[in-house]
Amino acid sequence: MSELISKLTSYNLFNYLFPWVVFIAFLNNSTNYIITDDNIFILAFLSYFIWLVISRIGSVIIEPLFRKIKIINFKEYKDFIEASKVDEKLEVLSEQNNVFRTIISMFLIIILVKVYSNISIYYNLCNFDFYIIYVILLIIFILAYRKQTNYITSRIEKVLSKK
Repeated sequence: MSELISKLTSYNLFNYLFPWVVFIAFLNNSTNYIITDDNIFILAFLSYFIWLVISRIGSVIIEPLFRKIKIINFKEYKDFIEASKVDEKLEVLSEQNNVFRTIISMFLIIILVKVYSNISIYYNLCNFDFYIIYVILLIIFILAYRKQTNYITSRIEKVLSKK
């Protein structure tokens, strides 16, 4: 257990473990969906997964949308890699930036769940909840996989171009 705790970075703590409590509290208090379990172990892993999904939504939906509508501008990833070698604080700042993006995603998800909750009651869509969730999760993780693969490919190309 101590080995697991020692591997937790501040990024993991604040981007995955801490904020899910906020999300579940908002969700439980503002929608018809309640996330709870008597088994704290199951609840912890379920909560982690929920937060992972919210984080990926921020990464594959919020970030590209904000780039497209010019709320944010990014430098090329290869430039970030080079600059990170000189300025070690860039990694920490990037982690903090990702936490903010994930919190934006969290609030968007809470709003969407609240809207869906009201619509599903009115139109009696409750039988389709899990199908909708599974399709959305599938799409999110396909996009996350593609984005991660692009990062890996970009880093490989960067290393190979120096040879």
